[in-house]
Amino acid sequence: MPLLYASALLVGVLAFAVVRPRGLPEATVAVPAAVVAVVAGLLPWRDVVAEVRALGPTVGFLAAVLLLAHLAGEHGVFRYAGALTARISGRSPSRLLTAVFVVASLTTAVLSLDATVVLLTPVVLATAARTGARPRPAAYASAHLANSASLLLPVSNLTNLLAFAASGLTFLGFAGVMALPWLAVILTEYAVFRWYFRVDLSAPAKPVMAGDVPSAPRYALVVLGLTLAGFVVAQPLGVHPGWVAAAGALALAVPRRVGPRVLLREANLPFCAFVLALGVVVLAVRQHGLDRVVDALVPAGAGGWQLLAVAGLAALLANVVNNLPATLVLVPAVQARPALLLAVLLGVNVGPNLTYVGSLATLLWRQILHSRDAPPDGRDFLKLGLVSVPAALVAGVLALWLALALTGT
Repeated sequence: MPLLYASALLVGVLAFAVVRPRGLPEATVAVPAAVVAVVAGLLPWRDVVAEVRALGPTVGFLAAVLLLAHLAGEHGVFRYAGALTARISGRSPSRLLTAVFVVASLTTAVLSLDATVVLLTPVVLATAARTGARPRPAAYASAHLANSASLLLPVSNLTNLLAFAASGLTFLGFAGVMALPWLAVILTEYAVFRWYFRVDLSAPAKPVMAGDVPSAPRYALVVLGLTLAGFVVAQPLGVHPGWVAAAGALALAVPRRVGPRVLLREANLPFCAFVLALGVVVLAVRQHGLDRVVDALVPAGAGGWQLLAVAGLAALLANVVNNLPATLVLVPAVQARPALLLAVLLGVNVGPNLTYVGSLATLLWRQILHSRDAPPDGRDFLKLGLVSVPAALVAGVLALWLALALTGT
């Protein structure tokens, strides 16, 4: 019965996060559900405190990087990227798709998937309209790459940070192992997109004025470069990346005289509260039986087939309960084996491209397209995912197996 109660709380939290009636924040149900889990005796208070303490630094980084990405947008970084993409692509839909893949992959890796979804997606839609290309390939690319291109750095995705804390790897060590899978997944996605959207890409673009490229926001680009370098330097010194992201955000906020109210709003504290509360609810489900099920499913070895099995399990779980809870469930089961831990990341970052509910970022992308009168087709998203996700997972696992062998991880 405790497992049923805890599972019901988790289902309720996730269902509300997917639907978000009246635009209410995800924490509206998640925080009360976490309180209920404690009051009902599903979790001892000391375990809740330990879980919140463990997740606290990661959630703090999430707030800082959301703020960093917003301020980069205020400095014109994404407008510049969009205008430059339009000029490079000319009126070629294929060149536009290539440019979007490059820009979205780099944005996701450096500024996290939230920046790609929230800030780059509108720019991508505007760029497609500007060049006269059909918007579907570029728009869907921003959603897919927000998930799959987040494999490179520990700071690219909240799932990465959760796994990175348990991996024992350095910042550069993580990036060194994941660089080859990151590249393999992106190239596989690109090949699938070129085939799946061949009709859209072969359609002639309408003659639209491309416009001038604005001057580069040099100050913001320098700050972002220094912030990325700070991530590399700070980790060996024991400084959490959240402090580095906060320093970068402060450096971008000062010249624009951004007020405290705006800073608090863009840090999205309700979403941070949702992540903490979700961690508590997931812990209740884990302690009452899910951990034993996962332990039984995770293979003992770390060969190629075992890596593929773990990545597939993670992808499946991400599409059942969302990739963030899937990470919270799977990381404790594999944290003693870095190879399987990285395979979990492949599953929870690539797998969400199969369905809308795979990640909160995809749900947010869907809302953005609806708000701009360009609603995606759910069947189209699923069909694209059925082709791209298995291919990208296999390519990513093969690349991970090779990277592990080369680095001796």
